Amino acid sequence: MVGSNFFRTFAATNQLNSIIMGIIFSLLLGCLAGFCAGKLMKGGGFGIIMNIVLGLFGGVLGGWLFDMLGITWGGLLGQLGTAIIGAVVILWLASLIKK
Repeated sequence: MVGSNFFRTFAATNQLNSIIMGIIFSLLLGCLAGFCAGKLMKGGGFGIIMNIVLGLFGGVLGGWLFDMLGITWGGLLGQLGTAIIGAVVILWLASLIKK
């Protein structure tokens, strides 16, 4: 039964690696979305660091908004587009608060 324990351990490690890679990918995508949203917004947003931070939250907001509207995009470009739209919304709301 030593062999079956090896395969269970390997499968659990592989699953954990997939989860970690997914989180890292989402963070990188959110950072890219924040950067792009800052470039799209009139006035450049709040500076590159704050745009990236707001982009992380924008990715979550964009996913939630699109899910509520029943809109789904597939693939990397769909995820990036969703995150950018969410980041633009977050930056717009933040600019209203800043005034």
